[in-house]
Parts: sequence; C-alpha cells; structure tokens
Amino acid sequence: MKSSSTLSATVITSDRLRLRKAHDTDRDGIIELLTDPQVRMYLGGPRPRSAVEQYFDAVGTSNVTNKPGTFVIADKTTDRLIGTLVLDRRSADLPGHVTEEGGELELTYLLRHNAWGAGLAFEAATAALRAAADELPDQPVLVVTQTTNERSLKLAARLGFQRISTFEAYDAEQTLAVTNLHSFRARRRPPSAATTPK
Repeated sequence: MKSSSTLSATVITSDRLRLRKAHDTDRDGIIELLTDPQVRMYLGGPRPRSAVEQYFDAVGTSNVTNKPGTFVIADKTTDRLIGTLVLDRRSADLPGHVTEEGGELELTYLLRHNAWGAGLAFEAATAALRAAADELPDQPVLVVTQTTNERSLKLAARLGFQRISTFEAYDAEQTLAVTNLHSFRARRRPPSAATTPK
C-alpha cells in the first residue's frame, strides 16, 4: 500500500528563499495571489476579492498553511511573501495519474507576478522536492497544468519532469508530467558535493 504521507518539514530554506508557514502579515499578499488575473490565468481566473477576504476573515491567515506540505514562499532576507507552494497528494477522484490507485505526490505553486522571471519558482520547487526526497520513500511526483501554460511546462521540464499525457479538465486540455522523487537527492548540489554516478 502506497504511503499517504507528505513532507513534514515546517521550514525549508534555500539561497534566496524561506518556505514557511503563513503569518497574519501574509494576508494581503495571499489575497493578491488569489485575485490577480495574470497569476490565475490558467487556474480558472481570479477569485472575487470579497469572497477571498471573507474566507480569510473566517479561517484566519495563519491557518491556511496548517496542512503538511503547504508553505508560503518568502524572501529569505525580508520575509516578504513571494508566493505559495504545496506538495500534497493528488486526489484519486481527479483525472491525471500514473498509478492505478492514485494519490501520488503533486507539486503546485503560485508566485506573485512581480516575482516572475527571476528563477524563484525553480528555487522553491527544488528546495521542497529535495527536502521531500531526504524524508520520503522514492515515488512519482506529478505536475498538472494547462497545456497552454507554456511558462509552467518549461519550468517543469527544467526541474526534470517529463510530459506523459494530456486530458480534459476544467474546459481545457491539461498536461500531466512526472518525475521520481529521489532524482532530487543527488541533483543540483554544488560540484564539491556531487557524487560519482553508480
């Protein structure tokens, strides 16, 4: 039976970033992510600001990252919110799987529009996947995105994900890409830390 666990770490750091749990001061930044038409272009469009504000008023900002594997991406120096990242299990009820039982790890992320183009999504995803590779058994990791979202697909390819299929969902063609978790154990380390391939 496949493990249902995900990443237990609550803080992950990289050169420029800190993946952490949400603080109350992140409220405006997360609301901006969820209501920005450019950020939400391939995710069904922006959510109504009033509905998002009501949700945060009801649940509290610090509670939106309570679930394991759910992080705010923050600038390591200023602690300012840049985006969000989730490494969670893809529901077996959804289309897009590589195992019969479903429930594979799935990587999702959102970055504020003003943070695009600086390699921050790649850095955040690499940090999270390396932490998971050190903690969890080897297994598939999925990325699912609209086929028209070329920016996201290029990033997935740069991370080592390979496109394997497409399917229709949310009135658009989606691309499913996959990699193995433990491929992040030995990759992208400084040359001095590299090991000879077996």
